[in-house]
Amino acid sequence: MKFGKTIKIFLIDGDPNGRMSCEISNWTGKAYKIPRIKIKECTDRDDLVSTGVYLLFGKDEEEKDQVYIGEAESILKRLNQHLNQRDFWNETIVFISKDENLNKAHIKYLENRLHDLAKKANRYKIENSSTPTLSSISESDRAEMEEFIENIKMLVNTLGHKVFDEKREFSPKHKQGAFFIKAIRGADGQGEPTSDGFVVFKSSKASGSTVASITPNFATLRQRLISEGVLVDKGEYFIFSEDYIFSSPSSAAVMVLGRNANGLIEWKQKDGKTLKEFETEDKTTKA
Repeated sequence: MKFGKTIKIFLIDGDPNGRMSCEISNWTGKAYKIPRIKIKECTDRDDLVSTGVYLLFGKDEEEKDQVYIGEAESILKRLNQHLNQRDFWNETIVFISKDENLNKAHIKYLENRLHDLAKKANRYKIENSSTPTLSSISESDRAEMEEFIENIKMLVNTLGHKVFDEKREFSPKHKQGAFFIKAIRGADGQGEPTSDGFVVFKSSKASGSTVASITPNFATLRQRLISEGVLVDKGEYFIFSEDYIFSSPSSAAVMVLGRNANGLIEWKQKDGKTLKEFETEDKTTKA
């Protein structure tokens, strides 16, 4: 029998925009979410002088999400150093052990694994200049740290960041699999709806050209995707170099087809069922 996990969030200053501490039932770990401007006030948290891992979150010049992943034997001391060393971040999420059972090898292992998970998810720009070294720990310690990581992923998501979440959600309700678009000018796309919008899968083909009547904002977006290397020119068509999340099915359809489109109708499963029909059917089933 599986039991759910209870997450407890405490507003340290009584302010939803201020410092938070977070715990999960039956877990020895503990998390803090701290705004940059509140770091100096954290001398009142004695456990922040202990060993742990942390993530610094912010935006780059183009307002894209960034993260720096680090470890320290004294978390608070390191965060104070980052106030002078790094200016991109505006908040941090810190993870420590309530029983002080994390040693240097443990946090180096966690740092490396979290870096790899963030890189694989490819949602945030990673600020680390190099890949953290993976420490050598025992098999039993690895198992314990992997469980620690699963709780880190859960809390980071709960606290507002999907830095470790795969872009594809592989919802089991999609009995017919993914959704497809295929049309003239080389378009041949595949993707699925997600909680963030609609993800077009890596290796999907976008049309090699756009029609003159395409909405200017969509034309600008398409050009940006080309300049950023998300869409790679293959001559007769463009290919998606990575899974890419669009804000809506229609935005995704327009980028693939090179013309204005209603994504709810254009995206279809293998049996011909449109996304609109699928969503209507799903709501009816739930009702």
